[in-house]
Amino acid sequence: MSQTRPRVALFVTCLVDLYRPNVGFSAIALLEEAGCEVVVPPAQTCCGQPAYNTGDRATAKDLARAVIDAFLPYDYTVVPSGSCGGQIGHHYPGLFAEDPEYRGKAERLAAKTHELVSFLADIRGLKTPRARYEGVVTYHDSCSGLRELGIKAQPRALLAAMPGVTLKEMADAEICCGFGGTFCVKYPDISTRMVADKAKSIAATGAETLLAGDLGCLLNMAGRLKREGLPVKVRHVAEVLAGRTEAAPPIGEA
Repeated sequence: MSQTRPRVALFVTCLVDLYRPNVGFSAIALLEEAGCEVVVPPAQTCCGQPAYNTGDRATAKDLARAVIDAFLPYDYTVVPSGSCGGQIGHHYPGLFAEDPEYRGKAERLAAKTHELVSFLADIRGLKTPRARYEGVVTYHDSCSGLRELGIKAQPRALLAAMPGVTLKEMADAEICCGFGGTFCVKYPDISTRMVADKAKSIAATGAETLLAGDLGCLLNMAGRLKREGLPVKVRHVAEVLAGRTEAAPPIGEA
């Protein structure tokens, strides 16, 4: 692992802030374990993805400017979410393609923005997390993380290196769970069918715990599993890698 100590700004994300702060604390623990100095910029806002996806580019730009100004001074920006990481790392430069003031800033921020698990594995060279987790787990590949950021092998390698973990792959792990941000609002019937199919794939593995890297997907799948009475614990992968599963109940449980 690299011996340098970079200053890393954690982009917490709206869902983590409002629904699952333990993911943010887990991210901090993992980044510190990987030798980073972690800062949580207090001025951060939404990355603007919901506005961007619904065509409200003016609002998306306003939110993106605030993020750029808050995060550009740091060595890296790390996000415990493939969707928000993809928005900053892939869509910000295009959003400001005709803005001479912010185009260069957006490009510089995008170049040093990473999803949490890929940052740990690919940039910091983390091989074996210190934590232990007992049980059989299965992993869902969230769309933005997989297709925009190429995150697939990294979480599986870290989980495989953890003592006590048995990873069982589900069928169609790469298929969308049906959340898709605003997709589930625009097309609820299609979304419901997709998450129902996903729940069947999860249950068929016999895994005790479902893991993923995007909280939106996890909330969606946890809700469906609970409605169908399937006894599968649902957690963000960072909570398991950091050994913080005792700090909060599984997603969707009191």
